[in-house]
Amino acid sequence: MNIRFYNARILTMAGDSLEDAPVFSGEVWVSGSRILYVGDGNVAPDFYEKHGLTAICFDREIDCHGNLLMPGFKNAHTHSAMTFLRSHADDMPLSDWLNEQVFPYEAKLQPEDIRTLTKLAVLEYLTSGITSIMEMYLTPETIAEACNETGMRCVQVGGCNNFSQSPELLEKWYNELNGKSELTSFQLGFHAEYTCTPELMGRIAALAHKYKAPVFTHCEETKAETDGCIARYGKTPIAYLADLGMFDYGGACYHVVWSNEDDRRIMKEKHIDAVTNPASNLKLASGITPIAEYLRCGIPVAIGTDGPASNNCLDMFREMFLVTALGKVETQDAAAVPAYEVLKMATRNGAHIMRIPDADCLAEGKLADMIMIDLSQPNMQPIHNIAANVVYAGSKSNICMTMIAGHILYDTLDGRQAFHIGEDPKDIYRDCEAVTRRIF
Repeated sequence: MNIRFYNARILTMAGDSLEDAPVFSGEVWVSGSRILYVGDGNVAPDFYEKHGLTAICFDREIDCHGNLLMPGFKNAHTHSAMTFLRSHADDMPLSDWLNEQVFPYEAKLQPEDIRTLTKLAVLEYLTSGITSIMEMYLTPETIAEACNETGMRCVQVGGCNNFSQSPELLEKWYNELNGKSELTSFQLGFHAEYTCTPELMGRIAALAHKYKAPVFTHCEETKAETDGCIARYGKTPIAYLADLGMFDYGGACYHVVWSNEDDRRIMKEKHIDAVTNPASNLKLASGITPIAEYLRCGIPVAIGTDGPASNNCLDMFREMFLVTALGKVETQDAAAVPAYEVLKMATRNGAHIMRIPDADCLAEGKLADMIMIDLSQPNMQPIHNIAANVVYAGSKSNICMTMIAGHILYDTLDGRQAFHIGEDPKDIYRDCEAVTRRIF
């Protein structure tokens, strides 16, 4: 399908600063799953020659009415099917939360339950402008099916630990789930150091070496976790895992709230990226991720919501505001972690950390994973600085379109909320309610 977006403000996120790639007025053309053109609409004749065209017939032309087109947000860490635990397992420290409220009920989930519960999260992601998720949960096959059926782009990572999954399954999924779909892929991963034996982690590190692949894991989320690893092995989790060869081909750590200077040196040397989850870390009282330190060290940072049990809300606007606000408070510096840097974390950085670089910005040939933000609402006025408006004042109510792979999956373009995922949301709500009733 060929779609022309015109009369738009465009923020490509192609530059390191807003000065490098400023907002401009123009058009975006989409052909199939890719962006064909981004510019002011004055297309030179050699454009058509380059693409072997004499003209373009658009199936749909959308007047953006001056609203903003930009890359979709990348949710770089989540556990989507934990929607069944939303507002059930609250107000508890992480250890009690996991062992008393999460693990026992997760044991009752069936693969088809996870498929259904994931679809509920997809609906919420779309309303928040999220076009890609990095997912860690229990049954990757049914999660991939849920994302393919709804149109969500999903990069899965293994969640191997002492009582769930295994290195053999990780290898099986790595070989079987990559290359099957344009929308879904799989990376090596495990739950955390504190839920895995040294022998198990050694086998995962061996897989990383076999496939020359990055590894992803929860790491240094709480002080107790970090102190426990030091007590067990005389090293922080990052230092211990690096010594195992876990990150010899890079990867990323989720949360990394309690890293020290040596950890950050290792992260920089080993190309270990950081994924911050501020709302979850606040709700579980885990601490504040030292974002400014990661930026100072040149360590790429992306943003995740974490799951809807530890966060409750899958909202990238809330996460972006918390990233910048907590960064300022933690450093006592109001200039720390500026708005455009946060937008980079939520778009470009997330795409690269998730290994989907073709989704990092709006440019010719890139994936058509794009959102439209309604600038006509009061919270977006006046327009002094669009990047600052999005980060400091934006909300889910400003998302008026979410497109993934050239398909508009959610919009409010005719004044009403509409999902285009091949299923009625009411059916998904009903099925999720049935799963929840059975489990509890």
